[in-house]
Amino acid sequence: MDWISIALLLLFGLLFLVAEVLFIPGTTLVGLVGFALLAIGIWFGYRDLGSTGGHITLVTAAVLAGIVVYIGLRPKNLHRFALTDVNNTSVRDARRPDVEPGTVGRTLSALRPAGTALFDDDRREVVTRGEFLASGTPVRVLGIEQNRIVVEQA
Repeated sequence: MDWISIALLLLFGLLFLVAEVLFIPGTTLVGLVGFALLAIGIWFGYRDLGSTGGHITLVTAAVLAGIVVYIGLRPKNLHRFALTDVNNTSVRDARRPDVEPGTVGRTLSALRPAGTALFDDDRREVVTRGEFLASGTPVRVLGIEQNRIVVEQA
């Protein structure tokens, strides 16, 4: 094997190591393949280039791998790839009693048996106890059962 093949083994080993450090968290197959390619490249360096060439290959691979790991694991560089946005939104939970039992509203869509109703200025998804109601029908809230607002015709 000539020095170009050894250099390509080391290059691909370092590329796999970069992918492991920057893009794939934890120890995965990509990191193990990168380490194996580096080890094979160093072994071929000793076998084909002799002791001096092997030492140069070993030192070069160790220094480059150290640089990759050092640069890749710096907190400033990790923030470029990490998701740092904070989601502060909330979901309106139907279990909160913002629509009290007895509240009167009107249907915006046909309830068959589920649909949309308007209470004051709030559009809410509602269900009936099985009856079908036309759009525009006045409805009264019976209660909230398992995240559903149950209504009847007013």
